[in-house]
Amino acid sequence: MTGWTSDELATIGQADELELASQRRDGSLRDPVTMWVVRDGDDLYVRSMHGRAGAWFRGTQTRHEGHVRSAGVDKDVAFVVDADPGLNDRIDAVYRSKYGRYGKKYVDSVVNPASRASTIKLDPH
Repeated sequence: MTGWTSDELATIGQADELELASQRRDGSLRDPVTMWVVRDGDDLYVRSMHGRAGAWFRGTQTRHEGHVRSAGVDKDVAFVVDADPGLNDRIDAVYRSKYGRYGKKYVDSVVNPASRASTIKLDPH
């Protein structure tokens, strides 16, 4: 695996949304789901507002691979689940800072214990 380029990190990190499509068992991609994405250092993270029970999250568990698209960046990725729980406070802070303008009600949907348990690090191929 290769890392994100500095341009990709900046572009996706500043974008409001990311489209994520996970791979099915047969290798085809599911329909993309639009979600919030945050950057912490050289890494990008997404969370399910429905925790591990969320449909798109469960889809990432089939092959742990898929494709993301955001602000003109298209990339195949691996989904690293169980990202370091020690990062949760930092990731929460980035969500609050980046998306706070949408209001506490919406931000709280991704900074709660169930959502924290669904944190996925996106590793580019």
